[in-house]
Amino acid sequence: MVTVDPDALSHVLDAVELRVGVARRIPLAAGGLLPIPAGPTTLVYLASGSVQGHPPLGDGCRLGVDPDSRRLTLEPRERRDRLVAGDAFLTLGRTAFVLEADRDTTLMVVDLEFADATSPLPALLPPFLTVTGFDALEPAAAALAENMGLVDPAASPARQGDPVICRMMAKTVLMSVIRAWAANGCAPAGWPSLSNDPFLDRVVDAIHQEPGRDWTVERLAAIGAMSRSTFAERFRVAVGRSPADYVTKVRIDAAKRLLDAGRSVSDVSRELGYASDEGFSRAFRRRTGVTPSSWRSAARTPALV
Repeated sequence: MVTVDPDALSHVLDAVELRVGVARRIPLAAGGLLPIPAGPTTLVYLASGSVQGHPPLGDGCRLGVDPDSRRLTLEPRERRDRLVAGDAFLTLGRTAFVLEADRDTTLMVVDLEFADATSPLPALLPPFLTVTGFDALEPAAAALAENMGLVDPAASPARQGDPVICRMMAKTVLMSVIRAWAANGCAPAGWPSLSNDPFLDRVVDAIHQEPGRDWTVERLAAIGAMSRSTFAERFRVAVGRSPADYVTKVRIDAAKRLLDAGRSVSDVSRELGYASDEGFSRAFRRRTGVTPSSWRSAARTPALV
């Protein structure tokens, strides 16, 4: 069984930021079909019944869980053509397929959109991620998933705060699916590596550990034991953005969490290495579309339900 570094897993979960998480509760009669199109990232939880995929859902990682002893068995080569109640899966939308219900089935389907279109998270995950026995591995998240989504959204009036609450619920379930998949031996050896390069991984870790440090390309190249020019090119090819842009991304992600926790704009600005609150506010707004103070206010305003 592959063991995942807990700190590395924490970094991956920290990267989960959703802009949209819209849940639908879909009942299917026996023989009913549910198309899952290519393109969108989609999370599915089977609340009841069972389904098969057309084409087959591919090679998955079956996690056998004994509900009484909670003993876990791993069958990494299991062919996952059939999923049953309590199973969950995530598709990154690279392939279209259809789910066919074996009997009366209820599915919770969440359409996901990452807050950052260039988020590295999809690059760290397989195209199709299956967690069998999700309800036994993550009972709290499974209970949340089972109660998400309306059967007929058009017939139910929207309430204030619904989009925010749904996004938070979807994020919780998504993080739990990724954790269950990774922490229980389904992740491949070496996961998660953003770059598949141990020298660049060392640089990425340093940025995450000290986002407020005055990172220059020279300092980062020294950590990666490379020349400035070689490092900049290898980083851009492997990560998909420049070192400076990646540092900014990590800082803004950290700023969101600190502001959500109630920290003042000035405190966050200083902690993340900005020379002034104005410079921090400009950088934050370029990335998020709102000012840090607006973000902080929204996080502290309770939703009305």
